[in-house]
Amino acid sequence: MPRRASSPARDPRPFDSAQGRPATRDPLTVLGVDPGLRVTGWAVVGGDGEELRPLASGAISTRQGRPPEERLLHIFRELCAVIERWRPAEVAVEDPFVAQNPRSAFAIGEARAVVLLAAAQAGLPVRPYAPAEVKLAVTGNGRSEKAQVQELVRLRLGLAEAPEPQDAADALAVALCHHLRRQTEARLGAMS
Repeated sequence: MPRRASSPARDPRPFDSAQGRPATRDPLTVLGVDPGLRVTGWAVVGGDGEELRPLASGAISTRQGRPPEERLLHIFRELCAVIERWRPAEVAVEDPFVAQNPRSAFAIGEARAVVLLAAAQAGLPVRPYAPAEVKLAVTGNGRSEKAQVQELVRLRLGLAEAPEPQDAADALAVALCHHLRRQTEARLGAMS
């Protein structure tokens, strides 16, 4: 089972499955984020296209009942610590899905804004992805169930067990989607 950070600012431990793998040429490290006011999942994936390595993942939880501004500040500080620790080249973030619950989408949007701010402060480019786009890239089906996404993330990244918690697994899927999208863009660019 992959190890995850209990608190990204203090102890972002790498996955066991990534240990001992050879370094890749021209690695691109991506921070994938699944924003949420209650829980924000994050994951760092490195690699040069063909071989991707999960480096670390975790979930930033906030206390229910606390004022939203305090919760958002906590997410911001923890994400800044993740960025400082892992120094990603780019950030990929999942956009909120608004059809189910507009109130929930608003809270997710606030958390997403904090992700954008943390990335901007670090001078990192951000690429947003719709949930269906992430599912399509990872599973080949934009309507896949969460369990299917989690299992295919496990297989594509060579993990012994499905990533936990679910928020970190979703963030891994976002980072994986970004890597796959960059591969496609590179191939199309080479054909031009």
